[in-house]
Amino acid sequence: MNVREHPQRPPVDWEAVRADLRGLNLISAPGQRRQLSRDFHWYSPILSAQLAHCVADLVVKVSTEEDVRQALAVAARWKLPVTVRGGGTGNYGQCVPLRGGIVLDVTPMCRVLDIAPGRIRVQAGARMHDIDLAARETSQALRMWPSTWHVATIGGFIAGGFGGIGSFRHGILRDSGNLLRARVMTVERTPRTIELAGDEIQQVHHAYGTNGVILDLEVALSPAVEWVHCTLLFPTYGGALDFGIAAQDPSLDLFLLSTVEARFAAYYTAMGRHFPADRHAVFTMVPPASMPALRALARAHGGTVSVAGTEAELLAQGLPPAYECAFNHTTLQALKADRGWTYLQLAYAQPFDPAVVQRHLSVFGDDVLQHQDFARAHGECATFGIVLVRWKGEEHLNAIVREIESQGGCQVFNPHVVTIEDGGMKTIDALQIAFKQRSDPMGLLNPGKTLGWQPHMEQEG
Repeated sequence: MNVREHPQRPPVDWEAVRADLRGLNLISAPGQRRQLSRDFHWYSPILSAQLAHCVADLVVKVSTEEDVRQALAVAARWKLPVTVRGGGTGNYGQCVPLRGGIVLDVTPMCRVLDIAPGRIRVQAGARMHDIDLAARETSQALRMWPSTWHVATIGGFIAGGFGGIGSFRHGILRDSGNLLRARVMTVERTPRTIELAGDEIQQVHHAYGTNGVILDLEVALSPAVEWVHCTLLFPTYGGALDFGIAAQDPSLDLFLLSTVEARFAAYYTAMGRHFPADRHAVFTMVPPASMPALRALARAHGGTVSVAGTEAELLAQGLPPAYECAFNHTTLQALKADRGWTYLQLAYAQPFDPAVVQRHLSVFGDDVLQHQDFARAHGECATFGIVLVRWKGEEHLNAIVREIESQGGCQVFNPHVVTIEDGGMKTIDALQIAFKQRSDPMGLLNPGKTLGWQPHMEQEG
């Protein structure tokens, strides 16, 4: 199906729907509906074109669990598509309603419900940065968060994310011990709540909100650290990558480790002389006790420390924190200055071989700019890339993808598609689909976002 077109469905009496939703905060103005039907999919020219006409028929802002229950019961009664929305910072159209219907905005559900040693329970609409501030009042901190954490909600992060800042230290979201509990509401005429614990949460993690509405979550905390945000400069990108490999030494206990090649310097305007155009950069977050060892390791690889300070100290100097120079913030920095770029996401074979990146530098020239993020996944070191690609059309982009994958050592996760499986999962998660049959038997949640759900699976309400 062309995602720009709604499939045929019975006419809906929207006045009657609004009457059924009385008492809730409804938004029907076209401009607001369009705004709340968008996320950061504009990073992709392909998705920008495909999703341009996808707009909710109605936005419902929910403040309580009972609001959610009422909205979902009405959706089930009228068989209306429901797309859940948090901060809207995703890059893949996760919260864009392909088939209209209702966008359920959960951002008013933002309370911290409980904090205990090693854990925090919060409503799904709570912003990640606000959660971390609450945790720090108890000398604890979130284990990981997206670079957009000032806006991103925890529900959106769990439903659409993979890892983020802190994944170098604590692994990816899927790793055991990071996600502790989740409460989910079903889409039925009489909605039910389902509680998931531990690995059961994988049934709704990275499912794009297709199989249950997350109400609240409990995630792990770690002792708070006042990280030193560092920029290190290297005369060659090979030196920066070699440093990245060496810095995986667990004794350094880093929170973030990302390498960015020199051609990004033009887009990091706030860095000024701290990231000159003739040097390649490494951005990292370091515990204070590790700074002497980090400096020595940088010198051993031909590097120097350009910036070192707490987040507050950097902000006072007009410098960005290290996490705003890593992950997909690198793409955002470039797009602010030049909308002629887009991006690809890569996963490198382990152990990571920098020769793969050096080959890409040689083959692609100015069409691809290199950026790598180091992390841990399932207890092992992992290396990912979010590379800038000069937009010259879909055929050119696909040719780059084929070239990257032709040599081995690297897999592309395509951020220019709307389904979970095409974009990164690669295979259908049978457990998630089975859970959808329990939680969304009519197939109303975020339809069109998973290949695993087929029309014959839909049940009558």
